[in-house]
Amino acid sequence: MFRDSTDLVARDRFIAAMRQVASSVTVVTTDGSAGRHGATVSAFSSVSADPPTVLVCLFANSRIAQAVTGNGGFCVNVLSERDAEIADRFAGRHDQWVGDRFSGIDCYGAPGTAPQIDGATAFRCDLQQTLRSGSHLIVLGHVRDVLASHARPLAYRDGCYHRVLPHTTPVRMAAS
Repeated sequence: MFRDSTDLVARDRFIAAMRQVASSVTVVTTDGSAGRHGATVSAFSSVSADPPTVLVCLFANSRIAQAVTGNGGFCVNVLSERDAEIADRFAGRHDQWVGDRFSGIDCYGAPGTAPQIDGATAFRCDLQQTLRSGSHLIVLGHVRDVLASHARPLAYRDGCYHRVLPHTTPVRMAAS
């Protein structure tokens, strides 16, 4: 049972362990009255199929968190293994050279709707609710549309991008 913060693991041990967990690399985009913005995010998950719902975790004081909540919608773009440069762009690694993160990136969607990045598996969402937890905002969205890409996803683990490769040996399920 959680009693207080003295019961929690040390921050550096937590970060070291989380670096060993692979995650898909996603870019969350939004557009609307609060502006057009996009940011690379690693915390993305499905929540429910009934109704179709996903979540992303955004730094609560970030521009992307403010834009998503202000616009009331977002798109989660799961990047393909060939999109490391796009991931870097939306992580802000090129902000000193490129004024608009979307510049030169092929995107789809009507003005005022969250951009969908070409080649990504995309989940277009209406903001359902948010929950503050520590430094982050957990953003839940009802999925209004999807576009599935059949490209292999880009993964991130231990500070580096990785490719997801299938096992060469078929996995056999145990009989029930």
